[in-house]
Amino acid sequence: MTTTALAALTRPGRYPRSSAYDPGWLLGLDMGPNPLWLLEDLVRDLELRPGMRVLDLGSGRGATSVFLAREFGVEVVAADWWIAAEEAAGVFERAGVGDRVRAVRAEAHALPFEEGSFDAVVSVDAFEYFGTADGYLPYLVRFLRPGGQLGIATPAMTREVRDLGFIPAHIKAVVGWEAIAWHTAAWWRFQWEITELVDVTSARLQEDGWEDWLLWARACAERRPGGGDQAVVEMLEADRGEYLSFALVTATTS
Repeated sequence: MTTTALAALTRPGRYPRSSAYDPGWLLGLDMGPNPLWLLEDLVRDLELRPGMRVLDLGSGRGATSVFLAREFGVEVVAADWWIAAEEAAGVFERAGVGDRVRAVRAEAHALPFEEGSFDAVVSVDAFEYFGTADGYLPYLVRFLRPGGQLGIATPAMTREVRDLGFIPAHIKAVVGWEAIAWHTAAWWRFQWEITELVDVTSARLQEDGWEDWLLWARACAERRPGGGDQAVVEMLEADRGEYLSFALVTATTS
């Protein structure tokens, strides 16, 4: 792949850590938009230190797990349901972090870990698929140690679909009903705080999140002509941040 769309995925001014990673490598592991940008932004609201044990929940093909191990010196358990552990482990070995990242194939509602196993749980562009149910946070925090941290980056709406009373047409045409799980940052704050199981430390919409997403979608469309990526490009170009963003939410266990 050539050209501007790929070059636009390197942005040292905005994302200095992520810009050290080959965007071609990152696109080769694609399972969702700009995962390292999202993670780099998210961890500004977390305190990750070398030696911590971190669960990367919904880790996909492993780019975020590589980033966590390299950039913060943490020990990572990369858990995903759709990617075989052997496939992810190969990514970690080739990236030179095989000694610090362990791949596990696990479904998010049946995690094979002991309670209190982790100092932090991080989930990038995955929580919308399993974490919106009222009972999920109480289940997940069991795996955190006292004072443990939780951080998610998830597609978001600037207004709740329930409040709008409809899914905007340009979004519905591409993702259909899935947009009902794309909640506002305020929705996430309330959903977590009402349990009194965590103290929410940050709940915000990513600044110009739609634009980051658009840069990624354009690069994907260039890499896979004729695929579904062009429809995402058109959705984001039509939206221009009116409804679409990402929510970045962090908390500590009470």
